[in-house]
Amino acid sequence: MTIEGVQLLDQIQTPALVVSRGQVRFANGAAKELLGAHILGQDVRIAIRDPKAVAAILSDSGGLARVSGLSTGGSVWEVDCRVIGPLDRLVSLYDLSERVSVAKSHADFVANASHELRTPLANVLGYVETLMNPKAGGEEAVRNRFLDTIRHEAQRMQALISDLMSLSRIEALKHEVPAERVDLVLLAKDIAREFRNSGRVEVAANCEDAVVAGDKGQLGQVLRNLIDNAMKYGKPDGPIEIAVEAARTGWVLVTVRDYGEGIPPEHLPRVTERFYRADASRSRAAGGTGLGLSIVKHIAERHRGRFDIESRQGIGTTASLMLPLRED
Repeated sequence: MTIEGVQLLDQIQTPALVVSRGQVRFANGAAKELLGAHILGQDVRIAIRDPKAVAAILSDSGGLARVSGLSTGGSVWEVDCRVIGPLDRLVSLYDLSERVSVAKSHADFVANASHELRTPLANVLGYVETLMNPKAGGEEAVRNRFLDTIRHEAQRMQALISDLMSLSRIEALKHEVPAERVDLVLLAKDIAREFRNSGRVEVAANCEDAVVAGDKGQLGQVLRNLIDNAMKYGKPDGPIEIAVEAARTGWVLVTVRDYGEGIPPEHLPRVTERFYRADASRSRAAGGTGLGLSIVKHIAERHRGRFDIESRQGIGTTASLMLPLRED
């Protein structure tokens, strides 16, 4: 390989090796960072300990191979070997980890969504078929009980579809930074009034206004989801406290606190995952879709903010949204 070719390879970000007679004769900076500087002069079977990759590198025609765990335990890499001379091979390494992870996430999402819809749909069909039987459908008490169940399951599917569409819209806009002027103090009071019939939601603020650059509809959705969660899982008839605190650091913190049973610590790291439920049976009974906190997390990320949950069993849960204040 020419000196110019070596200098060019050394400048690119893709890890690249030149293998001659089965030994690593050259490795650019990216390859050394990935595999270690010690690979120079090393047998390629030791430098890359994967039979399929080694077979492609040592073959007469080169080829492609997929390697797992080359950088970290869950990483996935593609090894691309090109013949550049009778005894020389150019090996390029491409990180497919993110692409594979996204594909798996999409597949899991479709599978979970299908499962969540299949269960209530099966219940609806089962009860409808029972009602079509003259013996069951002819009894008013039985009919009304079954119809109540059908309505509950249909509402559950409707809520799930609504949340799925909402999540899809949020993800479609995630790269667009919102610019609308939104006063979080005013918004919190407006959303709290929607729950005034419960008499449980209280709002406090350390400032008259806290203006952020945001999407008012999405930020309102965040507050509704958090208040709805607090009402479902908080202490029955207990207070739900919303606090808006602007700081001199240029950030505003919005918290929603309940005094319920709390969330077991082993569940906290996963509560923002799609369809994850700390208490699946209770969540479904309360009409939860398992997407509410995932929606909140995605909205926070779009607003360049942070979302967190703190909970202590027997004491309650506090959901926190931190956003940068608008500069002008």
